[in-house]
Amino acid sequence: MAVLNPDFPCSLVISIPLPTHRLASSALQALQVDTELSPLVRRSFSLVSMTEHDARGADRSADAHLPNGGAFVGESNGETSLEEKTVLRTEYKATTNRMLRVSVNGFFESMGVVLGVMQELDVDVLAEERKLAQSQIQDV
Repeated sequence: MAVLNPDFPCSLVISIPLPTHRLASSALQALQVDTELSPLVRRSFSLVSMTEHDARGADRSADAHLPNGGAFVGESNGETSLEEKTVLRTEYKATTNRMLRVSVNGFFESMGVVLGVMQELDVDVLAEERKLAQSQIQDV
């Protein structure tokens, strides 16, 4: 269970799954350049695998006595390859709910721009769209 910081009692974790590690890493690099303008808000970014993301959502302290530390079948204990890290995890902490809301709104504005650029310009995304369009044409 997370320990609350009395100076930053309001928190939020946003997890955005992306198709590949390269796209997740590009989004991370594009977003982390902009620092938070207010000293009343703290933000951190990380890339995690879907397995790590799912595990963080559950309270695993009750599983400590189980073999493999309560890890799910097929889940490793911290042994994740770089290519599996496709979830952009953003953690916000703020002094008030209002400051948290303002910062998260700005984050989603920026994330929308990043995803729009990826959709329009990224070679892998364009290739996937072509494959999808071709499969839909073949289904007709």
